[in-house]
Amino acid sequence: METAPLVFLVDVDNTLLDNDQFQDALKAHIAKVSGPAARDRYWEIQEHLFHSLGYRDYLGAFQTYRLERPEDVDAIWLSLFVVDFPYATLLYPGALELIAALRKLGRVVALTDGDAVFQPRKLQGAGLIEPLDRHIMICVHKEAEVAEIERRYPAERYVVIDDKIRLLTAFKKVWGNKVMTVFPRQGQFGLDTKVIAANPPADIDVDRIAQLLDGSILNRLRDGNSA
Repeated sequence: METAPLVFLVDVDNTLLDNDQFQDALKAHIAKVSGPAARDRYWEIQEHLFHSLGYRDYLGAFQTYRLERPEDVDAIWLSLFVVDFPYATLLYPGALELIAALRKLGRVVALTDGDAVFQPRKLQGAGLIEPLDRHIMICVHKEAEVAEIERRYPAERYVVIDDKIRLLTAFKKVWGNKVMTVFPRQGQFGLDTKVIAANPPADIDVDRIAQLLDGSILNRLRDGNSA
């Protein structure tokens, strides 16, 4: 691929869609079907996998839970909630409009973490694949994929939009002035005051993703920090 003047790397969970809302709905569903104890145990498994794998493995956690509790005859149906969830209802206001606006300024790539089965399903269910023209990278550790990002999407300049300030800091350390970082304070990570205090501020800080549709901010994203 030819070097583009500008590439936008946009996170998905808690940046384009409300993943916290999905997690709350999943917990409520498990408690309704199998009880609070099942909900708590499933989430313990989920957290263990998250820390060992680096991403949320919802389906893998169901498999482990099912093996642990063969007496829970309803457990085999719990995963359908994850597979069939209406993910488009989780899109933040302005998410699709922002993708369209950014595509007028440069190439837009979804840079998201997750597994190779559930995450594509979520992107499809949210209606994000076509607006992104299939420019999607699913990683385990985004900050470790800089070389692959540059190989697949070479650019003179990058803009990274992510709700995790530590990742924005990591990209800034590698790319320096070649990258503009944008921090939407959305979701559990975007509101983690301890982590925010431990990292330098992003180049642009907003409370909601829709604020990036403001003309002056779009101009700054287009022109960079030198504007």
